[in-house]
Amino acid sequence: MGFIGTIVIGLIVGLIARFLKPGDDSMGWIMTILIGIGGSLLATYGGQAVGIYQAGQTAGFIGAVVGAVILLVIYNSLKKS
Repeated sequence: MGFIGTIVIGLIVGLIARFLKPGDDSMGWIMTILIGIGGSLLATYGGQAVGIYQAGQTAGFIGAVVGAVILLVIYNSLKKS
């Protein structure tokens, strides 16, 4: 259930990030899931590097959405160039 749960949470986080970021984000389901999972990883490791989270502690849902929005902005800027 861990792998399927990761995909479902990644999808939800990715959809929320796409909803919150203004502009056209034309991408498929798989890219949305990867943005959501990547946002969670970015928030976890970035938060640990800054000192928000301790080692072994994961980012919360809001942190994952913020990380996904950051990745979405980076993805769109790379896609346009």
